[in-house]
Amino acid sequence: MGSTSRRVLAAVGIAAGASMVLASCSGAGGSGGGSGDTVELTLATVNNPQMKDMEELVSHFEDEHPGIKVNFIQMEENDLRDAVTKDVASKGGQYDIVTVGSYEVPIWAQNGWLRDLTDDLAADESYDIDDLFGPVRDALTVDDSLYAAPFYGESSMLYYNTEILDAAGLTVPEHPTWQEVADMARQVDSDDVTGICLRGKPGWGELFAPLTTVVQTFGGNWYDADWNAQVDSPEFSEAVQFYIDLVNDAGEADPVSTGFTECLNDFSQGKTAFWLDATVGASTLEDTESSAVAGKIGYAHAPVVETDESGWLFAWNLAIPETTENYDEALEFVSWATSEEYHQLVGEELGWTRVPPGARESTYEIPEYKEAAAAFAPITYDIMTSINPEQPGLEPQPWVGIQYVTIPEFQDVGNQISQQIADVFAGRSELSSVLESGQKLAQEAGDAQTQ
Repeated sequence: MGSTSRRVLAAVGIAAGASMVLASCSGAGGSGGGSGDTVELTLATVNNPQMKDMEELVSHFEDEHPGIKVNFIQMEENDLRDAVTKDVASKGGQYDIVTVGSYEVPIWAQNGWLRDLTDDLAADESYDIDDLFGPVRDALTVDDSLYAAPFYGESSMLYYNTEILDAAGLTVPEHPTWQEVADMARQVDSDDVTGICLRGKPGWGELFAPLTTVVQTFGGNWYDADWNAQVDSPEFSEAVQFYIDLVNDAGEADPVSTGFTECLNDFSQGKTAFWLDATVGASTLEDTESSAVAGKIGYAHAPVVETDESGWLFAWNLAIPETTENYDEALEFVSWATSEEYHQLVGEELGWTRVPPGARESTYEIPEYKEAAAAFAPITYDIMTSINPEQPGLEPQPWVGIQYVTIPEFQDVGNQISQQIADVFAGRSELSSVLESGQKLAQEAGDAQTQ
Protein backbone atom coordinates (compact mmCIF):
# COMPACT_ATOMS: atom_id res chain seq x y z
CA MET A 1 0.00 0.00 0.00
CA GLY A 2 1.39 3.45 -0.95
CA SER A 3 1.99 6.21 1.57
CA THR A 4 -0.82 8.34 0.11
CA SER A 5 -3.32 5.54 0.58
CA ARG A 6 -2.14 5.01 4.14
CA ARG A 7 -2.58 8.71 4.87
CA VAL A 8 -6.14 8.72 3.55
CA LEU A 9 -6.98 5.73 5.73
CA ALA A 10 -5.31 7.38 8.70
CA ALA A 11 -7.39 10.51 8.22
CA VAL A 12 -10.57 8.44 7.96
CA GLY A 13 -9.49 6.67 11.14
CA ILE A 14 -9.27 10.04 12.86
CA ALA A 15 -12.89 10.53 11.84
CA ALA A 16 -14.10 7.50 13.78
CA GLY A 17 -16.96 8.53 15.99
CA ALA A 18 -17.56 11.65 13.92
CA SER A 19 -21.26 10.96 13.64
CA MET A 20 -21.74 11.85 17.31
CA VAL A 21 -19.95 15.16 16.82
CA LEU A 22 -21.80 16.05 13.66
CA ALA A 23 -25.15 15.08 15.06
CA SER A 24 -24.68 17.67 17.77
CA CYS A 25 -24.22 20.49 15.23
CA SER A 26 -27.24 22.57 14.40
CA GLY A 27 -28.14 23.65 10.89
CA ALA A 28 -27.27 20.43 9.04
CA GLY A 29 -27.86 21.29 5.44
CA GLY A 30 -25.09 20.29 3.05
CA SER A 31 -26.90 17.43 1.39
CA GLY A 32 -30.47 18.36 2.04
CA GLY A 33 -30.87 21.66 0.22
CA GLY A 34 -33.65 23.98 1.36
CA SER A 35 -37.40 24.14 1.27
CA GLY A 36 -39.37 25.28 -1.73
CA ASP A 37 -37.26 27.15 -4.26
CA THR A 38 -34.61 28.17 -1.74
CA VAL A 39 -31.33 26.28 -1.42
CA GLU A 40 -29.87 26.47 2.07
CA LEU A 41 -26.09 26.34 2.28
CA THR A 42 -24.28 25.37 5.48
CA LEU A 43 -20.97 27.15 6.01
CA ALA A 44 -18.56 26.06 8.74
CA THR A 45 -16.16 28.82 9.70
CA VAL A 46 -13.76 29.96 12.35
CA ASN A 47 -15.09 32.65 14.68
CA ASN A 48 -12.47 35.27 13.78
CA PRO A 49 -13.57 38.90 13.33
CA GLN A 50 -13.34 38.80 9.53
CA MET A 51 -15.68 35.82 9.38
CA LYS A 52 -18.11 37.54 11.69
CA ASP A 53 -18.03 40.45 9.24
CA MET A 54 -18.87 38.03 6.44
CA GLU A 55 -21.91 36.79 8.33
CA GLU A 56 -22.96 40.37 9.06
CA LEU A 57 -22.87 41.18 5.34
CA VAL A 58 -24.41 37.96 4.01
CA SER A 59 -27.80 39.62 3.52
CA HIS A 60 -26.29 41.53 0.59
CA PHE A 61 -25.49 38.21 -1.09
CA GLU A 62 -28.91 36.78 -0.30
CA ASP A 63 -30.63 39.88 -1.70
CA GLU A 64 -28.70 39.41 -4.95
CA HIS A 65 -29.40 35.65 -4.95
CA PRO A 66 -32.96 35.25 -3.61
CA GLY A 67 -32.87 31.49 -4.18
CA ILE A 68 -29.96 30.95 -1.78
CA LYS A 69 -29.76 31.20 2.02
CA VAL A 70 -26.45 30.78 3.87
CA ASN A 71 -26.43 29.33 7.38
CA PHE A 72 -23.23 30.01 9.35
CA ILE A 73 -21.81 27.66 11.96
CA GLN A 74 -19.08 29.62 13.77
CA MET A 75 -16.56 27.68 15.86
CA GLU A 76 -13.36 28.28 17.79
CA GLU A 77 -10.33 27.36 15.68
CA ASN A 78 -9.51 24.01 17.27
CA ASP A 79 -13.17 22.93 17.24
CA LEU A 80 -13.57 23.94 13.60
CA ARG A 81 -10.58 21.90 12.49
CA ASP A 82 -11.76 18.89 14.44
CA ALA A 83 -15.36 18.98 13.15
CA VAL A 84 -14.56 19.76 9.52
CA THR A 85 -11.70 17.25 9.27
CA LYS A 86 -13.95 14.51 10.60
CA ASP A 87 -16.73 15.45 8.22
CA VAL A 88 -14.72 15.59 5.01
CA ALA A 89 -12.70 12.48 5.90
CA SER A 90 -15.82 10.43 6.56
CA LYS A 91 -17.74 12.01 3.64
CA GLY A 92 -20.41 13.07 6.10
CA GLY A 93 -21.73 15.84 3.87
CA GLN A 94 -22.55 18.17 6.75
CA TYR A 95 -21.22 21.28 5.05
CA ASP A 96 -21.56 22.90 1.62
CA ILE A 97 -18.70 25.35 2.25
CA VAL A 98 -15.85 25.10 4.73
CA THR A 99 -13.36 27.62 6.01
CA VAL A 100 -10.11 25.73 5.71
CA GLY A 101 -6.49 26.67 6.30
CA SER A 102 -3.67 26.62 3.80
CA TYR A 103 -2.22 23.65 5.70
CA GLU A 104 -5.19 21.43 4.91
CA VAL A 105 -5.88 22.43 1.31
CA PRO A 106 -3.07 20.53 -0.48
CA ILE A 107 -3.58 17.44 1.70
CA TRP A 108 -7.34 17.36 1.24
CA ALA A 109 -7.04 18.06 -2.48
CA GLN A 110 -4.75 15.07 -2.92
CA ASN A 111 -7.24 12.96 -0.97
CA GLY A 112 -10.07 14.01 -3.31
CA TRP A 113 -12.05 15.77 -0.58
CA LEU A 114 -12.35 19.21 -2.23
CA ARG A 115 -13.79 20.43 -5.52
CA ASP A 116 -11.39 21.86 -8.09
CA LEU A 117 -12.43 25.51 -8.53
CA THR A 118 -9.94 26.48 -11.22
CA ASP A 119 -12.02 26.40 -14.40
CA ASP A 120 -15.18 27.82 -12.86
CA LEU A 121 -13.41 30.76 -11.23
CA ALA A 122 -11.26 31.41 -14.31
CA ALA A 123 -14.34 31.42 -16.53
CA ASP A 124 -15.79 34.35 -14.57
CA GLU A 125 -13.98 37.40 -15.94
CA SER A 126 -15.38 39.63 -13.22
CA TYR A 127 -13.75 37.41 -10.58
CA ASP A 128 -10.23 37.94 -11.99
CA ILE A 129 -8.48 34.85 -10.68
CA ASP A 130 -5.11 36.37 -11.60
CA ASP A 131 -5.67 39.08 -8.99
CA LEU A 132 -5.43 36.57 -6.13
CA PHE A 133 -2.39 37.24 -3.93
CA GLY A 134 0.47 35.19 -5.36
CA PRO A 135 2.05 33.55 -2.27
CA VAL A 136 -1.36 32.54 -0.96
CA ARG A 137 -2.64 31.30 -4.31
CA ASP A 138 0.47 29.12 -4.64
CA ALA A 139 -0.27 27.51 -1.28
CA LEU A 140 -3.78 26.56 -2.45
CA THR A 141 -2.70 25.13 -5.79
CA VAL A 142 -2.05 21.44 -6.38
CA ASP A 143 -0.92 20.21 -9.80
CA ASP A 144 -1.88 23.59 -11.32
CA SER A 145 -5.42 23.39 -9.90
CA LEU A 146 -6.90 25.77 -7.33
CA TYR A 147 -8.85 23.97 -4.61
CA ALA A 148 -9.87 26.91 -2.43
CA ALA A 149 -10.33 30.65 -2.72
CA PRO A 150 -8.47 32.86 -0.23
CA PHE A 151 -10.70 34.81 2.13
CA TYR A 152 -7.75 36.46 3.81
CA GLY A 153 -4.03 35.82 3.93
CA GLU A 154 -1.58 36.64 6.65
CA SER A 155 1.92 36.46 7.94
CA SER A 156 2.93 37.29 11.50
CA MET A 157 4.39 40.46 12.93
CA LEU A 158 5.12 42.21 16.19
CA TYR A 159 2.55 44.67 17.52
CA TYR A 160 3.46 47.08 20.29
CA ASN A 161 1.66 49.75 22.28
CA THR A 162 3.50 52.99 21.51
CA GLU A 163 2.20 54.77 24.62
CA ILE A 164 3.59 52.09 26.91
CA LEU A 165 6.93 51.86 25.12
CA ASP A 166 7.34 55.62 24.86
CA ALA A 167 6.60 56.05 28.56
CA ALA A 168 9.35 53.54 29.30
CA GLY A 169 11.77 55.32 26.96
CA LEU A 170 12.12 52.23 24.76
CA THR A 171 12.46 52.13 20.97
CA VAL A 172 11.43 49.08 18.95
CA PRO A 173 13.46 48.42 15.76
CA GLU A 174 11.60 47.57 12.56
CA HIS A 175 13.57 44.30 12.46
CA PRO A 176 14.00 43.35 16.13
CA THR A 177 15.66 40.28 17.58
CA TRP A 178 13.87 38.03 20.04
CA GLN A 179 16.41 38.95 22.69
CA GLU A 180 15.62 42.65 22.26
CA VAL A 181 11.88 42.06 22.47
CA ALA A 182 12.20 39.79 25.51
CA ASP A 183 14.29 42.39 27.34
CA MET A 184 11.79 45.18 26.64
CA ALA A 185 8.79 43.01 27.53
CA ARG A 186 10.31 42.16 30.89
CA GLN A 187 11.05 45.84 31.54
CA VAL A 188 7.48 47.04 30.95
CA ASP A 189 5.71 44.09 32.58
CA SER A 190 3.78 45.21 35.66
CA ASP A 191 0.76 44.41 37.78
CA ASP A 192 -1.38 46.47 35.40
CA VAL A 193 0.06 45.51 32.02
CA THR A 194 1.64 42.31 30.79
CA GLY A 195 4.87 42.69 28.86
CA ILE A 196 3.84 40.42 25.98
CA CYS A 197 0.96 38.20 24.96
CA LEU A 198 1.92 34.93 23.25
CA ARG A 199 -0.30 31.97 22.44
CA GLY A 200 -0.17 29.13 24.96
CA LYS A 201 -3.43 27.40 24.13
CA PRO A 202 -2.79 23.80 23.07
CA GLY A 203 -3.28 22.95 19.41
CA TRP A 204 -0.99 22.70 16.40
CA GLY A 205 -2.68 25.77 14.92
CA GLU A 206 -2.72 27.69 18.19
CA LEU A 207 0.47 27.30 20.23
CA PHE A 208 2.64 25.92 17.45
CA ALA A 209 1.79 28.64 14.93
CA PRO A 210 4.04 31.19 16.66
CA LEU A 211 6.23 28.68 18.47
CA THR A 212 7.31 26.89 15.30
CA THR A 213 8.53 30.18 13.85
CA VAL A 214 10.55 30.77 17.03
CA VAL A 215 12.05 27.29 16.70
CA GLN A 216 12.99 27.97 13.07
CA THR A 217 14.68 31.28 13.75
CA PHE A 218 16.65 29.64 16.58
CA GLY A 219 17.98 27.21 13.96
CA GLY A 220 15.70 24.25 14.66
CA ASN A 221 12.83 22.61 12.82
CA TRP A 222 10.46 19.65 13.04
CA TYR A 223 12.43 17.51 10.55
CA ASP A 224 15.60 17.55 8.56
CA ALA A 225 15.71 17.02 4.79
CA ASP A 226 15.46 13.23 5.22
CA TRP A 227 12.40 13.28 7.52
CA ASN A 228 14.43 12.65 10.65
CA ALA A 229 12.59 14.26 13.56
CA GLN A 230 14.41 17.11 15.33
CA VAL A 231 12.06 17.75 18.24
CA ASP A 232 14.64 16.88 20.90
CA SER A 233 17.46 18.78 19.20
CA PRO A 234 19.30 21.48 21.17
CA GLU A 235 17.92 24.22 18.90
CA PHE A 236 14.32 23.08 19.27
CA SER A 237 14.69 22.75 23.02
CA GLU A 238 16.38 26.14 23.41
CA ALA A 239 13.64 27.88 21.44
CA VAL A 240 10.77 26.29 23.37
CA GLN A 241 12.45 27.02 26.70
CA PHE A 242 12.98 30.65 25.64
CA TYR A 243 9.27 30.93 24.74
CA ILE A 244 8.09 29.37 27.99
CA ASP A 245 10.41 31.51 30.10
CA LEU A 246 9.27 34.68 28.36
CA VAL A 247 5.60 33.87 28.91
CA ASN A 248 6.21 32.97 32.54
CA ASP A 249 8.24 36.14 33.17
CA ALA A 250 6.27 38.74 31.22
CA GLY A 251 3.25 37.07 29.68
CA GLU A 252 -0.35 36.31 30.46
CA ALA A 253 -1.30 34.69 33.77
CA ASP A 254 -3.12 31.74 32.17
CA PRO A 255 -1.22 30.90 28.98
CA VAL A 256 -2.91 27.57 28.31
CA SER A 257 -6.23 29.40 27.95
CA THR A 258 -4.77 32.08 25.68
CA GLY A 259 -4.90 31.93 21.89
CA PHE A 260 -5.24 34.39 19.04
CA THR A 261 -8.62 35.76 20.15
CA GLU A 262 -7.64 36.25 23.79
CA CYS A 263 -4.42 38.07 22.89
CA LEU A 264 -6.26 40.21 20.35
CA ASN A 265 -8.77 41.25 22.98
CA ASP A 266 -6.09 42.01 25.58
CA PHE A 267 -3.97 44.06 23.19
CA SER A 268 -6.96 45.97 21.85
CA GLN A 269 -7.84 47.01 25.40
CA GLY A 270 -4.32 48.18 26.24
CA LYS A 271 -3.64 45.31 28.62
CA THR A 272 -0.39 44.16 27.04
CA ALA A 273 2.62 45.98 25.61
CA PHE A 274 3.70 43.51 22.90
CA TRP A 275 1.90 40.91 20.85
CA LEU A 276 3.42 38.55 18.28
CA ASP A 277 0.74 37.11 16.04
CA ALA A 278 -1.10 37.19 12.73
CA THR A 279 -0.88 40.35 10.61
CA VAL A 280 -4.63 40.17 10.07
CA GLY A 281 -5.15 41.38 13.64
CA ALA A 282 -4.26 44.91 12.55
CA SER A 283 -7.59 45.24 10.77
CA THR A 284 -9.41 44.94 14.09
CA LEU A 285 -6.89 46.85 16.18
CA GLU A 286 -7.08 49.96 14.01
CA ASP A 287 -10.89 49.99 14.08
CA THR A 288 -11.77 52.86 16.42
CA GLU A 289 -15.17 51.32 17.20
CA SER A 290 -13.72 48.09 18.61
CA SER A 291 -10.22 48.99 19.76
CA ALA A 292 -9.00 51.25 22.55
CA VAL A 293 -5.51 51.39 21.04
CA ALA A 294 -6.34 52.41 17.47
CA GLY A 295 -3.75 54.92 16.34
CA LYS A 296 -1.43 53.98 19.20
CA ILE A 297 0.14 50.87 17.68
CA GLY A 298 3.61 50.25 16.33
CA TYR A 299 4.37 47.46 13.86
CA ALA A 300 7.59 45.53 13.29
CA HIS A 301 8.72 42.40 11.51
CA ALA A 302 8.49 39.22 13.56
CA PRO A 303 11.56 38.96 15.82
CA VAL A 304 14.50 36.84 14.69
CA VAL A 305 17.57 35.11 16.08
CA GLU A 306 19.51 33.38 13.30
CA THR A 307 17.29 33.98 10.25
CA ASP A 308 16.55 37.17 8.31
CA GLU A 309 12.77 36.78 8.68
CA SER A 310 10.55 34.68 10.93
CA GLY A 311 7.02 35.51 9.85
CA TRP A 312 4.67 32.70 8.93
CA LEU A 313 2.43 32.34 5.87
CA PHE A 314 -1.17 31.30 6.26
CA ALA A 315 -4.58 31.87 4.75
CA TRP A 316 -8.13 31.16 5.76
CA ASN A 317 -9.91 30.06 2.62
CA LEU A 318 -13.32 29.02 1.40
CA ALA A 319 -13.48 25.56 -0.10
CA ILE A 320 -16.29 23.32 -1.32
CA PRO A 321 -16.30 19.67 -0.18
CA GLU A 322 -16.82 17.00 -2.82
CA THR A 323 -19.86 15.80 -0.92
CA THR A 324 -22.03 18.88 -1.42
CA GLU A 325 -25.14 18.51 -3.52
CA ASN A 326 -25.32 22.28 -3.93
CA TYR A 327 -22.09 22.99 -5.79
CA ASP A 328 -23.39 25.72 -8.11
CA GLU A 329 -24.91 27.69 -5.25
CA ALA A 330 -21.85 27.15 -3.06
CA LEU A 331 -19.63 28.40 -5.88
CA GLU A 332 -21.78 31.54 -6.19
CA PHE A 333 -21.19 32.32 -2.53
CA VAL A 334 -17.47 31.50 -2.56
CA SER A 335 -17.01 33.73 -5.62
CA TRP A 336 -18.89 36.58 -3.96
CA ALA A 337 -17.14 36.37 -0.56
CA THR A 338 -13.63 36.33 -2.10
CA SER A 339 -14.25 38.95 -4.80
CA GLU A 340 -13.14 42.52 -5.32
CA GLU A 341 -16.81 43.45 -4.96
CA TYR A 342 -16.86 41.99 -1.43
CA HIS A 343 -13.76 43.95 -0.43
CA GLN A 344 -15.45 47.15 -1.58
CA LEU A 345 -18.57 46.19 0.37
CA VAL A 346 -16.65 45.62 3.59
CA GLY A 347 -14.91 48.97 3.24
CA GLU A 348 -18.09 50.88 2.51
CA GLU A 349 -20.29 49.17 5.09
CA LEU A 350 -17.95 48.32 7.97
CA GLY A 351 -14.84 50.44 7.48
CA TRP A 352 -11.79 50.21 5.27
CA THR A 353 -9.45 48.86 7.94
CA ARG A 354 -11.64 45.75 8.10
CA VAL A 355 -11.14 44.73 4.46
CA PRO A 356 -9.68 41.17 4.39
CA PRO A 357 -5.93 41.53 3.75
CA GLY A 358 -3.52 39.31 1.86
CA ALA A 359 -6.10 37.87 -0.53
CA ARG A 360 -6.09 40.19 -3.55
CA GLU A 361 -3.39 42.38 -5.05
CA SER A 362 -5.98 44.98 -6.05
CA THR A 363 -6.92 45.58 -2.41
CA TYR A 364 -3.60 47.35 -1.92
CA GLU A 365 -4.46 49.78 -4.72
CA ILE A 366 -7.85 50.92 -3.35
CA PRO A 367 -7.33 54.58 -2.39
CA GLU A 368 -9.61 54.41 0.65
CA TYR A 369 -7.90 51.25 1.92
CA LYS A 370 -4.41 52.66 1.37
CA GLU A 371 -5.35 55.71 3.43
CA ALA A 372 -7.17 53.88 6.23
CA ALA A 373 -4.64 51.04 6.47
CA ALA A 374 -1.53 53.20 5.98
CA ALA A 375 -0.16 52.16 9.38
CA PHE A 376 -0.10 48.43 8.67
CA ALA A 377 -0.83 47.60 5.02
CA PRO A 378 2.67 48.39 3.65
CA ILE A 379 4.49 46.36 6.31
CA THR A 380 2.03 43.48 5.95
CA TYR A 381 2.65 43.40 2.20
CA ASP A 382 6.40 43.65 2.73
CA ILE A 383 6.46 40.76 5.20
CA MET A 384 4.25 38.50 3.08
CA THR A 385 6.48 38.98 0.06
CA SER A 386 9.74 38.60 2.04
CA ILE A 387 9.23 35.24 3.74
CA ASN A 388 10.27 31.93 2.21
CA PRO A 389 7.84 29.02 2.79
CA GLU A 390 10.21 26.61 1.02
CA GLN A 391 12.99 27.18 3.58
CA PRO A 392 11.97 29.36 6.52
CA GLY A 393 14.74 28.04 8.77
CA LEU A 394 18.47 27.65 8.41
CA GLU A 395 18.36 24.22 6.76
CA PRO A 396 16.46 22.76 3.76
CA GLN A 397 13.19 21.02 4.51
CA PRO A 398 11.26 18.41 2.45
CA TRP A 399 7.92 20.25 2.58
CA VAL A 400 6.57 23.70 1.74
CA GLY A 401 5.26 25.55 4.77
CA ILE A 402 6.45 27.69 7.64
CA GLN A 403 4.48 27.25 10.86
CA TYR A 404 3.31 23.75 9.98
CA VAL A 405 4.50 20.58 8.26
CA THR A 406 2.36 19.74 5.23
CA ILE A 407 1.68 16.11 6.08
CA PRO A 408 -1.61 14.70 7.45
CA GLU A 409 0.08 13.37 10.57
CA PHE A 410 1.28 16.79 11.72
CA GLN A 411 -2.11 17.80 13.05
CA ASP A 412 -2.07 14.96 15.58
CA VAL A 413 1.65 15.30 16.37
CA GLY A 414 1.36 19.04 16.99
CA ASN A 415 -1.78 18.67 19.07
CA GLN A 416 -0.28 16.00 21.33
CA ILE A 417 3.01 17.79 21.94
CA SER A 418 1.28 21.11 22.56
CA GLN A 419 -0.92 19.45 25.17
CA GLN A 420 2.21 18.24 26.93
CA ILE A 421 3.82 21.69 26.75
CA ALA A 422 0.73 23.00 28.53
CA ASP A 423 1.81 20.85 31.48
CA VAL A 424 5.24 22.51 31.35
CA PHE A 425 3.58 25.93 31.56
CA ALA A 426 1.70 24.67 34.62
CA GLY A 427 4.86 23.27 36.21
CA ARG A 428 3.61 19.68 36.07
CA SER A 429 6.18 18.38 33.56
CA GLU A 430 9.79 18.92 32.59
CA LEU A 431 10.44 20.19 29.07
CA SER A 432 13.14 17.60 28.40
CA SER A 433 10.77 14.70 28.99
CA VAL A 434 8.06 16.33 26.89
CA LEU A 435 10.40 16.81 23.94
CA GLU A 436 11.77 13.29 24.32
CA SER A 437 8.24 11.94 24.06
CA GLY A 438 7.51 14.36 21.22
CA GLN A 439 10.55 13.14 19.31
CA LYS A 440 9.10 9.63 19.19
CA LEU A 441 5.71 10.88 17.99
CA ALA A 442 7.30 13.05 15.34
CA GLN A 443 9.60 10.29 14.13
CA GLU A 444 6.67 7.91 13.59
CA ALA A 445 5.10 10.55 11.34
CA GLY A 446 8.42 11.17 9.61
CA ASP A 447 8.88 7.47 8.92
CA ALA A 448 5.49 7.39 7.19
CA GLN A 449 6.80 9.84 4.57
CA THR A 450 9.62 7.54 3.48
CA GLN A 451 7.67 4.29 3.11
